Amino acid sequence: MSFGRRTGLFDVESKTPIVLVVTGRVTRAAVPGLCAELEALLFDPGGVVRDPAAGVDCDVGGVVQADLALVEAIARLGLIARRAGGRQLRLRNVPPGLQQLLDLVGLADVVDLGEQG
Repeated sequence: MSFGRRTGLFDVESKTPIVLVVTGRVTRAAVPGLCAELEALLFDPGGVVRDPAAGVDCDVGGVVQADLALVEAIARLGLIARRAGGRQLRLRNVPPGLQQLLDLVGLADVVDLGEQG
């Protein structure tokens, strides 16, 4: 029996991911701005998806409060990522309180929480 050789590294993307960094306290009023920022990264002015092979990372390590406004922002950012070619939003540097909230509201299965250390 023969198996083809796998080229490249396991679980490594060939493209640099698109990264949105969220810091401070996220309020409900800030959510549309975050969504617009991600849309600007993912779509060109004509509405065409940029770099469809790149992943979408959201670094939330700098947030100061994990609350439902942040959960709403993550849910909406996840929808925008899916609209841009079916990508999944990957969260990085997730504080434990945010991870617990995402589990509680059922979004932990919708976004990729990455490796938590």
